[in-house]
Amino acid sequence: MKLDLYINEANDYARDIRVPVLHPHVAIIHYDEAGEIRHSLNRIDCYGIFLQREFPENLTYGIGTYHDGDGSLIAFAPGQIGGKRDDGTRRKYHGWVLLFDPVFIHGTEIERRMKDYHFFSYNSNEALFLNTEEKDTLSGLMSNIRSELTNNADDVQDDIVRDYIQLILDYCNRFYARQFKEMTAGSSDILARFQQVLIDYYDKGRQRTDGLPSVKYCASELCLSPGYFGDIVRGALGESPKDYIRSFIVMRAKSLMLGGQSITQVSDALGFEYPNHFTRLFKQLTGQTPSHFFAEQRKK
Repeated sequence: MKLDLYINEANDYARDIRVPVLHPHVAIIHYDEAGEIRHSLNRIDCYGIFLQREFPENLTYGIGTYHDGDGSLIAFAPGQIGGKRDDGTRRKYHGWVLLFDPVFIHGTEIERRMKDYHFFSYNSNEALFLNTEEKDTLSGLMSNIRSELTNNADDVQDDIVRDYIQLILDYCNRFYARQFKEMTAGSSDILARFQQVLIDYYDKGRQRTDGLPSVKYCASELCLSPGYFGDIVRGALGESPKDYIRSFIVMRAKSLMLGGQSITQVSDALGFEYPNHFTRLFKQLTGQTPSHFFAEQRKK
């Protein structure tokens, strides 16, 4: 894939579209004031939050393409590809861009909590769609960062900017949680499809070649990234997809044992490499071994 721009540090993008550089490791850009800019397909080696009224159609984002939506947000982590190939056209955009280098958050609370901000690894179809209030909240914080960098060059400036960045990331988590809730409210479609993926996995005999079903496989079948899929399931069920899969396997194991299959047969039918692996999982989830469960059922 041919790239137009390598954003090795936050301000490479600011320089490319000719907006002021306000900090060595942080770029805050208000598209409304930037004028018309050209498209570019970028390799991004910093963290980026793009909050825009609309994105270019067929924007490359992660492994897919993103179609424009009103009031949306996408996030990039170092090493990702994003943007649209330069085709010679120029266009005016509206919204904000926040870019910050990994070195700026090194050793800070933000770096320690980066694993909690799953949205940096979401795919193109998993952008955050904001309502007006949410959009205003994030826009206000972006504006505050620019004001801080423009007007206050002192010893506490970096700490204040980091605090604003962490607020933005925490708000993104909150707004994504709202989006997950709305996706599952009044409908169990995603969870029903999740269960059907597991049923189909065994009906098609995939366990014979691939072993136990994985979260990555199930997410792929639902056209979701593992991170986004995990957050939806946790929000709806209060447990991870991995835990749900394990529970599904144990329920299926019980059904097979009640149907007269031996522990070895059940272990093989479910895709375990060894029967003792099945026994360990069964005991972890039920508090009893398969042999104990089988013996108790025979007494009934």
